[in-house]
Amino acid sequence: TMPHSHPTNTSLSELHLTGIPGLQHLHHWISIPFCIMYLVALAGNSTLLCMIKADPSLHLPMFLFLSMLAVIDLVMSTSITPKMLGIFWFQSTAISLDACLTQMYFVHAFSVMESGVLVAMAFDRYVAICNPLRYSSILTSPVVAALGLATLLRAVVFMSPLTFQICRLPLCSLAVMDHSYCEHMAMLKLACRDAAFSNTYSLSVSTYVVSFDSLLIALSYTLILRAVLSLSSPQACKKAFSTSSSHFCIMVLFYIPGLLFMYMERYHQQLPHHVRGGDLLADLYLLIPPAFNPLIYGIRMKQIHDGVRRAI
Repeated sequence: TMPHSHPTNTSLSELHLTGIPGLQHLHHWISIPFCIMYLVALAGNSTLLCMIKADPSLHLPMFLFLSMLAVIDLVMSTSITPKMLGIFWFQSTAISLDACLTQMYFVHAFSVMESGVLVAMAFDRYVAICNPLRYSSILTSPVVAALGLATLLRAVVFMSPLTFQICRLPLCSLAVMDHSYCEHMAMLKLACRDAAFSNTYSLSVSTYVVSFDSLLIALSYTLILRAVLSLSSPQACKKAFSTSSSHFCIMVLFYIPGLLFMYMERYHQQLPHHVRGGDLLADLYLLIPPAFNPLIYGIRMKQIHDGVRRAI
């Protein structure tokens, strides 16, 4: 018999997550890098938050946005990884419907928030490089707080209707999801009733967030690049490149897997079964940025280096 065979006594108040379909025999091996990434995310983001809080010289808009990103990454990775490792290690596939909806809300709302914070960070770099003399007057503490609140409100406004719609949909008796976490597209497939509106809504929100935010970030970096290339001093040019390149790395890590996942969902028929739903990619998309964000900033930012050195 196959391990992780689909349970047949699933009640409507309970769902089952199968892990990564087609790769169940490799779950124990897959769990090793996943566990390492989660531990790195916990250690890295917690260290970053402690460093920024403890060092008054890091109480600048750039590092306040970085703190927001660290909190988002901690919540996002913690909302899925413990349950995922439970599936991989102990075949603990059952999850209550309420817990599943809560997990889905946190994962998707915090993904939208992360995208918003990345836009705010791109704006911060644009002001710092293209308008340095007015930096402190433009990015004041109230402005930083307002940008943070705006990203939170946008996530709540976008995700609450979708969660409410899914709550109202009747689920079929065999509530089994071929996923490692509660993903909204997978939940919609379990509905006994037509979920076309919810499907269209979720796709529209995803397309809007990715397209709009990517466009704003691309615009910021185009203006930054133009300003950097016009600098006469090679030293100033190098400094501007180094502060912006770390931000750019984070954005590539966040958006490229997200876009790939969307396209895999769209053209899933031509792909092998375990890649078909983009399940492995979806897991990596939620685990890689939280683990790598603090590493990239820790390696590339002189202020973080100096802060660590002072703390030691």
